[in-house]
Amino acid sequence: MTGPEQAPRPGPGPGPGFTVTGLPGLPEVISGTDLAALIAGAAPGLADGDILVITSKIVSKAEGRVVTGDRESAIDAETVRVVAQRGPARIVETRHGLVLAAAGVDNSNTEPGTVALLPEDPDGSARRIRKGLHERLGVTVAVLITDTMGRPWRMGQADAAIGAAGLQPLHDYRGQPDTFGIRLEVTLAAVADELASAADLVKGKTSGIPVALIRGLASLVTEADGPGARALIRPAAEDMFRFGAADVLAARRTVREFTPDPVEASAVRRAIAAALTAPAPHHSAPVRFAVVSSAPARTALLDDMLAAWISDLRADGFTEEQITRRVRRGEPLRRAPLIIVPCLVAEAAHAYPDQRRAAAEREMFVVATGAAVQNLLVALAVEGLGSCWVSSTMFCRPVAAAALGLPAGWEPMGAVGVGHPAAPARDRPPRDPDDFMLTL
Repeated sequence: MTGPEQAPRPGPGPGPGFTVTGLPGLPEVISGTDLAALIAGAAPGLADGDILVITSKIVSKAEGRVVTGDRESAIDAETVRVVAQRGPARIVETRHGLVLAAAGVDNSNTEPGTVALLPEDPDGSARRIRKGLHERLGVTVAVLITDTMGRPWRMGQADAAIGAAGLQPLHDYRGQPDTFGIRLEVTLAAVADELASAADLVKGKTSGIPVALIRGLASLVTEADGPGARALIRPAAEDMFRFGAADVLAARRTVREFTPDPVEASAVRRAIAAALTAPAPHHSAPVRFAVVSSAPARTALLDDMLAAWISDLRADGFTEEQITRRVRRGEPLRRAPLIIVPCLVAEAAHAYPDQRRAAAEREMFVVATGAAVQNLLVALAVEGLGSCWVSSTMFCRPVAAAALGLPAGWEPMGAVGVGHPAAPARDRPPRDPDDFMLTL
């Protein structure tokens, strides 16, 4: 039952169809219930090639995953990442890698004051039930364990497989020709999820039928247990929608080591478009961006700034050894395959006769530029790019402007190194908002 992995079999193809039947009359499941024995008794005619679809709630009950306590505390304990939150509703990632509402914690159909957690290892649960059925009835079946999930951009919920044994959860059509002979490139059918949803049509949510039997799709059932439903979880590196509303700001990190891989120009354009949505005074757009993508231009800029920096440090009386240590702070820009220099353009600023209001007017535009830079950094992170903001161009604005050939009135406000991070971001130490607040 747990032999070497098999290659995915072809899909069932056109045929007479299949049947989905609920198994009614199952008794209440409690901690310690032998689900394989229970199902074997309810389906004595179980045959090779059948597929059993089991609601995760009864698996949780049988495995003692019903705990005493309030629902919110249980959600906290099962959550590794909050993806999005609106009011009390939370979409989170669980320890299993599943992304779903409330971490799958459920207080329906449980004793008052208790909540059911998802099975500790749904794939392991499916394998054990499958093995138990084989030992009792001598049949080779597939077992799916399911839970209800919402779907982004679609109303309503549907059942999906969170545990699987005895079938390949995905069927790969890539490389195969369609009916017109065109090779399919991205079609990867989530067979286990399709079966889970089909079974839910007979199980329902209030019918008291937690197990369904699918018959007629024996071609999907394998001798080996297979990779399990974990194969359905998209790797983070391939997730185009990785960052939920709660993740976006925290995704930004200061990255100082980059790979030599080039930066996609369209990603930079999208990040700059996001930067331009920042608030600005007088309905203006006070920020411009010099995108320094060619190696000669980057080298010329950094060499000229380095010479100016060293000259300033010598004039300040620093020793050569001290100068060497200080100029190392600019090395991240040398390692970045692309540099963006944000520039303040204060042409919309009002003129004031007194210094106080004139200074405040300029500060208003500087703050607006900072907001645009923050938008830029966050948008780059969402694009999967690392960045570091370095203030060096602000200390030698004429030198940086000349090296870049900037138009008159463009004031460099630091430089942003951009590239693909060479290593995972370090954890950011937590900060308590109360330490930074004055509540009046």
